[in-house]
Amino acid sequence: MSPQTKNIEKKVIENYDIANSYETLHLAQDLARFIKENKLFHNIQGKAYVNVEGWQYAGARLGIVPVIEALTNYSTGEKEIKYQALVKLFDLKSQQTVGSGFAICSNLENGKRNYQEFAIASMAQTRAIGKAYRNILAWIIRAAGYEPTPAEEMDYMSKDEAAPIEKEKRADRAPLSLEKSKQEIISEKLASVKQKTEILLLLNNKVITKDEKNKMIENINDLNEVRATQAIARLKKVIKDRDVTSQTV
Repeated sequence: MSPQTKNIEKKVIENYDIANSYETLHLAQDLARFIKENKLFHNIQGKAYVNVEGWQYAGARLGIVPVIEALTNYSTGEKEIKYQALVKLFDLKSQQTVGSGFAICSNLENGKRNYQEFAIASMAQTRAIGKAYRNILAWIIRAAGYEPTPAEEMDYMSKDEAAPIEKEKRADRAPLSLEKSKQEIISEKLASVKQKTEILLLLNNKVITKDEKNKMIENINDLNEVRATQAIARLKKVIKDRDVTSQTV
C-alpha cells in the first residue's frame, strides 16, 4: 500500500453532510465522544441533556451557524425583566437559512430573581440557539445517546415538569413502538451509536408515518443491542413491504 493511499484512508472528515448516512454515523460517534469528554451535559432526573455548546458543536461540524435575528425587550418595569430572542440557522455551504427558533427568559423564573438584565437577555439568546438546533438536529443528538432537549430549556422547569412521565401500557400498542415491559428489560449492553443511527436513518423513510417515528424515537436510548437489532430488521421489512404495496397500487 502506497503512502498516498494510507493518507487517504486516514483522512478525517472535517465537515459532515447530514444527508450522507456514512457521515451521519461518524458525526453521532464524534458527538458522543466530544460531549462526554468535555462534560457538555447535565443529568436531570436520571437523563442526560446536552448544553448549548454541544448543540453548537454539532451544528459547526455541519457548517450550520446561529444568527441572532432579533432580541425583544418585554420587561414590565421594575416587576419583571423579560426578553425574547429569535435565532436563525445559516448553512455556510448552501448559503441558505435552514432553521429557526425563539425563546424567552424572565427574572421571575425559579433561581433567576437576582439576575441582572444582561444575564436575562443572554439566556434568552442561549435558549433560542439551542431550540433552533433542536428543531433540525434532535435525532443526531438522540443517536449520540442524549435527550433531544437542550439543557438550558430544562433549567426553568419545575421538578414535576422535568420528571419523566410514567406511560400507561396499552394493549393496542403500535407494532413499531419501542416501549418495553418490565419483563423485557434485561442486563445487556445498550444499543451502540451505530445501531441507533441506522434506526434513525430508516425512520426517515417516507413510508414510515410521523406517529410511528415519534413512538420509536421516544424510547430509543433505552434499547439494548438485541432489541436494536430486532428493530432494525423490523423496520427494513416494513419499508420493503410498504414499498411493494405502493408500487402495485
